[in-house]
Amino acid sequence: MNIVRRDPWSLFAEMQNQLDHAFAQRSESSDADSVAHWRPAVDIEETETSFVLKADIPGVSPEDIELTMDGGVLAIKGERRSEKTDEKNGFSRTERRFGRFERRFSLPDTADVEHIEARGNDGVLAIVIPKKPVAQARKIEVTRH
Repeated sequence: MNIVRRDPWSLFAEMQNQLDHAFAQRSESSDADSVAHWRPAVDIEETETSFVLKADIPGVSPEDIELTMDGGVLAIKGERRSEKTDEKNGFSRTERRFGRFERRFSLPDTADVEHIEARGNDGVLAIVIPKKPVAQARKIEVTRH
């Protein structure tokens, strides 16, 4: 028997995604630039030496991704542009989401924000955030003078 972990918050994340999408469609005519149209799925892993964040962003070139670090918050912004479809056959169906996206992550104090690295490969953006070296406890000798 396999044990399957379920994330109880994933339902809320999906609901937030749907609400974001619904509000984005309503406000496109008024302020399209300030609304995210979709949210890439993200996995976060902590190792002994770093935090590794992987975001699924297929179809987005590295040139269309903006990473910023401000006040302990890492922001990932970008845009997936829609593809032109050929409607010669009289039908088309698009299920993939296009448009702007944005995700923000608060980083812990142990994150070394000066040495963050990011790589894109096969539709996955991998961000490696090294941890600061932890000061080791040491014994301090007290001497007379």
